[in-house]
Amino acid sequence: MDVRLKRAYEPASAEDGYRVLVDRLWPRGVSKKQAELDEWEKELAPSSELRAWFGHEPGRFAEFRRRYIEELRANRSRLEKLRRRARYGTLTLVYSAHDSEHNDAVVLAEVLRRGLPKSERPRKKSSSPRRRLQHRQSLVLDALGQLSSRRPT
Repeated sequence: MDVRLKRAYEPASAEDGYRVLVDRLWPRGVSKKQAELDEWEKELAPSSELRAWFGHEPGRFAEFRRRYIEELRANRSRLEKLRRRARYGTLTLVYSAHDSEHNDAVVLAEVLRRGLPKSERPRKKSSSPRRRLQHRQSLVLDALGQLSSRRPT
């Protein structure tokens, strides 16, 4: 699978293959002719709220990544479409951010290459063996109490 990243301000080349802009906003100062895009997938871009919260601050990137992946879960069919493209040729994700290591295209490329990670929802804590035993004992005692209250006197 060949997924590449390229800034919108860099000239397009034949090696780019299928070029997809993955930003919600069009890059400033770049004409459609200069961009030489095959597609604009603004639905795969982070929400405006998430983008504003992140503000391209590297210290927030880990949390941005987690939240963005959760947003991407709602777009599985679009992700699969891009994955198919990358399996059969070069796919270049075009972005406009200045930071080439901390941006949405980096996260999207990772998801396309590896797939969506398992959900990061907090897991329910399993109870300890002692706690489970106490619970079972209380159930048995309750059942015995109900049986004894049913007996005729």
